[in-house]
Amino acid sequence: MGAAGLSLLSETPVKVLPDVLVTVNNEAAAGTVSDKASDPRRALPIGVFDSGLGGLTVVRQIRRLCPQEDVLYLGDTARVPYGTRSAQTVLRYSRACARALVSRGIKLLVVACNTVSAVALDMLRVELDLPVLGVIEPGAGAAVAATHRHRVGVLATAGTIASGAYPRAIASRSSRTEVFGRAAPLLVPLVEEGWLDGEVPRLAVARYLETLAACDVDVVVLGCTHYPVLRDVITAESKRVLGEGASVVDSAEATAEELRDFLEARSLGAASVREGRLRMLVTDRPQSFADVASRFLGHPVDEVEQIDL
Repeated sequence: MGAAGLSLLSETPVKVLPDVLVTVNNEAAAGTVSDKASDPRRALPIGVFDSGLGGLTVVRQIRRLCPQEDVLYLGDTARVPYGTRSAQTVLRYSRACARALVSRGIKLLVVACNTVSAVALDMLRVELDLPVLGVIEPGAGAAVAATHRHRVGVLATAGTIASGAYPRAIASRSSRTEVFGRAAPLLVPLVEEGWLDGEVPRLAVARYLETLAACDVDVVVLGCTHYPVLRDVITAESKRVLGEGASVVDSAEATAEELRDFLEARSLGAASVREGRLRMLVTDRPQSFADVASRFLGHPVDEVEQIDL
C-alpha cells in the first residue's frame, strides 16, 4: 500500500464540541465491594475484554502495575473490528463478552476497548453486579494534565469519534480545553496483521496527524487500545508533524493506573505475593492471536483457548 492508497483517507479533521458530561457511577456495584481484607473476591481474576488484540496493551500495563493479579482476557477475534459497527451491534457484542467473563468468575471488569467504552460502558455498569472500568475517562484525565495549549487531538476509530465520548470526558475536567477527533481506520488492521514498523504504518500515521496539525494540538490521545503498539511510530511522527513539544497520551497506561488505585481503595487487591497468572480466550484464530499477542506482551504466549459466545 503506497501513498496513493493513503490519499483515499479523509483530509478533514473532525472538531467535536464539548458538551455536558453525564457521569454514570455504578453505585450498586460499588456498594457490593467489601473493604474487608478477608473478602473472597480478592482471589478472583480481573476480567478484561476487547474486540481483538488491542486490549492486551491494557493487560501489559496491568501486569506491570499489579503483578500479583490474575487476569482473564477475552478477545472477540471472530468479530473484530468493533469500530466500524453500529451502536446496536456494539451493545450486543459487548454484552456477550461481558457475560462470558462474568460466568467464569471475575471480581472486576475492565473494558479495554475505546469503542465499547464509548458506546456500551453505561449499559454494562447497570447490568453487571460488579465494578466496571473503561479506558476513556482515564485517558481524558491524562490528556488534560498533559496539554499546555488546551488543544487536544484524539486518534480513534470512527465509532469512538462519532460518539463524542472523549470531548465529554475532557469537558468534565476542563471546560476550556478544545478537542479535535480524527478517525484512523487503517491502524487497527495494521496492528492485527503485525505491521508494527516500517514505511506503511509511518505513512498512515503521518497522514492522520497532518489533519490534527492544522488544529494546533499539543497532545495526541491514543483513543484505541490497539494504537499503543504503534506508540514509537506515533510519537516520532507527532514530534515531526506537530512539533517537538507534542506529547502522546496512552489510555492503556492511564487505565491500569486507575485500576491499581481502585483495587487499593476498595481493598480488592490480590493478597498473594506470587506473580499473577494470565489466561487468554478468543472467539477465532487462537494460533494467529498467540503469535501476534507475544509482540503486544513482550513475551511468548503458549496457550490461547477458543470459545463460542
